[in-house]
Amino acid sequence: MARIPGVEPSQASWFIRFAYWMTKRKIGRVVLPVKIMAHQPRLVFGYGQMEMAQAALHSLDETLKELASIKVATMIGCPF
Repeated sequence: MARIPGVEPSQASWFIRFAYWMTKRKIGRVVLPVKIMAHQPRLVFGYGQMEMAQAALHSLDETLKELASIKVATMIGCPF
């Protein structure tokens, strides 16, 4: 459990609510790290830029990107 409470949608700005919607669309739910990052909207913006840049990268096959993502998640113990 995190020591910092996450930002709830009722307390969030329109930008953070949009980020929550995008996260929910991509993952299926709003995960706690995103809620904690929401305390600093510029951090959420930078994280979103990084995610979009990685998604737009077409130099690798999509299957290889997914396999690398699964391997990294397994190595660090990420549940999703």
